[in-house]
Amino acid sequence: MTSFVAHRNGRTATAEDVTPLALAGYAHFTALQVRGGRARGLDLHLACLRRASVELFGRALPDAVVRARLRTAVEDGPADASVTATVFSPEGEFTAADAEAGPELLVRTGPASAGPAGPLALLPVRHEHVLPHIKHVGEVAKTYYLRRAVAEGFDDAVFADRHGRLSEATIWYLAFWDGDTVVWPEADVLAGTTMGIVRRQLDRLGVSQRTAAVTPADVPALAGAAVLNCWTPGVAVNRIGSVALPEAPRFLELLHEAYAAEPLTAL
Repeated sequence: MTSFVAHRNGRTATAEDVTPLALAGYAHFTALQVRGGRARGLDLHLACLRRASVELFGRALPDAVVRARLRTAVEDGPADASVTATVFSPEGEFTAADAEAGPELLVRTGPASAGPAGPLALLPVRHEHVLPHIKHVGEVAKTYYLRRAVAEGFDDAVFADRHGRLSEATIWYLAFWDGDTVVWPEADVLAGTTMGIVRRQLDRLGVSQRTAAVTPADVPALAGAAVLNCWTPGVAVNRIGSVALPEAPRFLELLHEAYAAEPLTAL
């Protein structure tokens, strides 16, 4: 059984199916970790795809269809997998919308992942995503700034917007710790699924949360920082730019505890 599976609209994708998509940039996706054929926050993943499809394509695939196609792809590979579900138009990009053409779905699986161990050092760079509220493809800036950060001795990059507010890292959400409260960045960011899982479970655990603008000048006063994405609910950040951050084991424990409290749902 292979670790890598690609399905287009519920069937095994051929080279002819995927070749037109190789350079396509007008699409959106969600990424999730599947364990034993189940996933956390499935409702959030489906809602993410549904909202973005309506905005980009004017319509969305029914949740039941998406769920069935996720399940079919996972059943063709290991029960534990990294899964990416990409919604695209068969017309490709640089074309006007066709009211008759509905969106299609490519589901790709690969080996399960738990992300890096960390801690990570992040290089601040000035950058803002186009349509930051949509998890879309074709963002050359993410890899460009990651490579620039590594070349300068960092592990990854962290983005600051035109107002100087820290927003996201390349493929990560940001979370900060003031010693008592989890602080989410106030900026135009993707309200992604892992963040949504952690936030709603922190609420259920009674952990204080707030949203606030955090700039590089605010970093010295922080009691901790972390990044999170579909791989992991929290990897420690020990430096942003030239400023070292303290270890915050309780903060990391809370993020992981919140994520673990989210029930796994069958696809």
